[in-house]
Amino acid sequence: MTVFNSINDFNCAKKTVLTLGTFDGVHIGHRKILEKLTQNTENGKYENLVLTFFPHPRMVLQGQSDVELLNTIDEKIDLLEKIGIQNLVIHPFDETFSQLSAEDFVKTILVDRFQIQKIIIGHDHRFGRNRTANIDDLIAFGEKYNFEVEQISVQEIQDVSISSTKIRNALTEGNMALANEFLGYEYFLTGTVSKGKQVGRTIGFPTANLQIKKNYKLIPKKGVYVIQSIINQKNVFGMMNIGFNPTVAGKQLAIEVHFFDFDTDLYHQEIRVSILKYLRSEHKFESVALLKEQLEKDKNTALTYIESL
Repeated sequence: MTVFNSINDFNCAKKTVLTLGTFDGVHIGHRKILEKLTQNTENGKYENLVLTFFPHPRMVLQGQSDVELLNTIDEKIDLLEKIGIQNLVIHPFDETFSQLSAEDFVKTILVDRFQIQKIIIGHDHRFGRNRTANIDDLIAFGEKYNFEVEQISVQEIQDVSISSTKIRNALTEGNMALANEFLGYEYFLTGTVSKGKQVGRTIGFPTANLQIKKNYKLIPKKGVYVIQSIINQKNVFGMMNIGFNPTVAGKQLAIEVHFFDFDTDLYHQEIRVSILKYLRSEHKFESVALLKEQLEKDKNTALTYIESL
């Protein structure tokens, strides 16, 4: 997959079949559109193209600097590449871009820059300044500028009644089963391992302290989870705590991963942690001994779950 960091950087010798959107989560609803996109370019006559934006339009238009997203840009690139997307344009979204009229967007970008043969789009997609243009306008532009418009039907969308918002809500509630079902994969966190207080090591539960580099990445509900990682090409299970470590007077939110039957130095390595199941909420225990006792119970519960997979 070729990644372009601006519409102006895009270069392709062939005409394109295109779709556009934020695609946050690249969930199974998105995949209906993306799979149609790849199917349309299987014969090699055209190349497929996804146009997406960063920052998220809500960050710019509504001033929501605290928007939490399901994927970082790097994670989204990885997910789209695995689906078979050939070209990805990540365009910087700003006020100037948002003021483009619908026809200017179609003519100067879709037609002149991307040379589109076809656009595949959801039935409810709106675009252009103040999002005033709809699918009927797009079909009219297609007739005027000689490109096809394939609409994802209402029925197809309703068959998979999924949205990034529903997934975000599920994650903030600790409902991993629903979130992962809607995503079509286990929700994951990507971060670099750093040294923590190393309290876990003193009670037989050494942890990898995960530092998430992007502050817009959604962190699920505080609590204890069953997790899975692939480290050095080995499948490793464990459990993870998201929280403030109240038993040892923690002050900052920490993401700590304890791997089962694994003792390798991971400091400064980047790892991906897939979250399988929510076990319990975070508690303050009266002593470190009681915390250790609970962690033993959590481990047994996690191992029972893992054995059932």
